[in-house]
Amino acid sequence: MIEIDGPFYRVSEPGFEMLIPRWEGQEPETAEEADATITLPDGARRYATFMTLDVVGRAMDRWKGTGENLGGRYFWCSDLIIVREPGFTSMIDAVRDMITTGEVDSACGLLSPDDEEQDAD
Repeated sequence: MIEIDGPFYRVSEPGFEMLIPRWEGQEPETAEEADATITLPDGARRYATFMTLDVVGRAMDRWKGTGENLGGRYFWCSDLIIVREPGFTSMIDAVRDMITTGEVDSACGLLSPDDEEQDAD
């Protein structure tokens, strides 16, 4: 279930909860990128950045002109999860799968308890 919770979208699932900051113009059905804090049942909190291939490609194309990242010849982002289709549903499906396979611990950075207060602001 996706609901609005102040400045966040809150995704509540039996196996996890995700908080996604609400960005201007971002809609859950069409979002091509999002940052998320994922809280697991044991209280561990993970961080992920989701992007579609199109978002990555547009950034690399833009960097051709700016010279960043060797003129767009590479792209990196910590805790990056690339999804083929836009929308929170694709992102939620990826998290669900990564939890099932145990890959969430490797793919998504662990947040310290100190970061919890900053996320709530």
